[in-house]
Amino acid sequence: MTRLSEMLAADTVEPITSAGHAQLGIAVLAGIAVIVLLITTFKLHAFLALTIGSLALGAFAGAPLDKAITSFTTGLGSTVAGVGVLIALGAILGKLLADSGGADQVVDTILAKAKGRAMPWAMVLIASVIGLPLFFEVGIVLLIPVVLMVAKRGNYSLMRIGVPALAGLSVMHGLIPPHPGPLVAIDAVKANLGVTLALGVLVAIPTVIIAGPLFSKVAARWVDVPVPERMIQPRPSEELEKRPGFGPTLATVLLPVVLMLSKALVDIVVDDPAKTVQRVFDVIGSPLIALLSAVIVGIFTLGRPAGFSKERISQTVEKGLMPIAGILLIVGAGGGFKQTLIDSGVGQMILDISKDWSIPALLLGWLIAVAIRLATGSATVATVSAAGLVAPLAADMSTTHAALLVLAIGAGSLFFSHVNDAGFWLVKEYFGLSVGQTVKTWSVMETIISVVAGGLVLLLSLVI
Repeated sequence: MTRLSEMLAADTVEPITSAGHAQLGIAVLAGIAVIVLLITTFKLHAFLALTIGSLALGAFAGAPLDKAITSFTTGLGSTVAGVGVLIALGAILGKLLADSGGADQVVDTILAKAKGRAMPWAMVLIASVIGLPLFFEVGIVLLIPVVLMVAKRGNYSLMRIGVPALAGLSVMHGLIPPHPGPLVAIDAVKANLGVTLALGVLVAIPTVIIAGPLFSKVAARWVDVPVPERMIQPRPSEELEKRPGFGPTLATVLLPVVLMLSKALVDIVVDDPAKTVQRVFDVIGSPLIALLSAVIVGIFTLGRPAGFSKERISQTVEKGLMPIAGILLIVGAGGGFKQTLIDSGVGQMILDISKDWSIPALLLGWLIAVAIRLATGSATVATVSAAGLVAPLAADMSTTHAALLVLAIGAGSLFFSHVNDAGFWLVKEYFGLSVGQTVKTWSVMETIISVVAGGLVLLLSLVI
């Protein structure tokens, strides 16, 4: 937790422009407008639109062009270095699952156990459990292949299956420790981890039901799109004599979940002054090592049982990487745009403006997180910044209200994901949606999560 705080603090640099608040606000709106216009009207590729929009943002904010370029490339590089590697490893694991028949085994088992109206509820449960210890991007990488195959094989609406899975992941990311945002907020306001976790689960359950299975009915009517064939792997050929069992397949998929959850538990439970145990689990529980371990294990638990030779496994890995080049560039450019926003001082502008707001602490924390989320696209940056600002207000709070403050901030940090959020582009590309369709489904779903969770937190503050 301390290391994460230091990492985020290290990202705070001197703004690349001395523009006032009004000019920065205009620059943000102009940058977003350029991106949306280029994609929707001129049909420009999202990678190019995000690149041009980032430079336009810098220009409108009065930043030197060279500094704007540096901010964009720095954000692109750091995003690809982090999320990009995870996407690549997840794509390899997904290809192994598909070619070996392991994914078929999982999908067939799910379809046999949960049918009809029960399927969206099954997807939200699976996503919530798997998403508990995972970064959102990692959860998407692990779940999307299953979501697409369930929708395809079971002839379900893509949104009816996909929205509940996304809701489960997102709620865990914003509200429940051991995700980094909630942990940093807990530290900032000196909240009790156990109380926050318990209240977080209490808020999360109705929130994920409303934003997941219930909203998916509406989303499926708004956006009726087929499963993108380019993102789904074909059923293995009938020449496969056998395929991996359900148990080994599920164990392989859950391996990174277990490793990352172990790291989180060690950080919370183990009291080792020498930090030896923590350092070991910091390594094996990192997303990179956890997913890499799953890929290596998958070669033996998925590829070998299907009778794959070394050459066939090598070909599977290569083919798994081919379809994700465009996704990596788009997600990276989204990170570049976000970094340009941050380096321009937009986050600090929101903090400065909000200092004079005279409203209750819980609502203030939610609103500040909403504003920073809208401006920067980062739920973690929004959580950390808002928690730091309202932390003094928690000094005289009860244990439960301090925990509710953490949850209010986390709820606000999820509000209306749009073009400056890498998650927006991940969902758009994986589900084969247009920008407008992504807004109608993903962005609205995120807003529902934020508003419902924020409302439940305020309600709880009146009764406990």
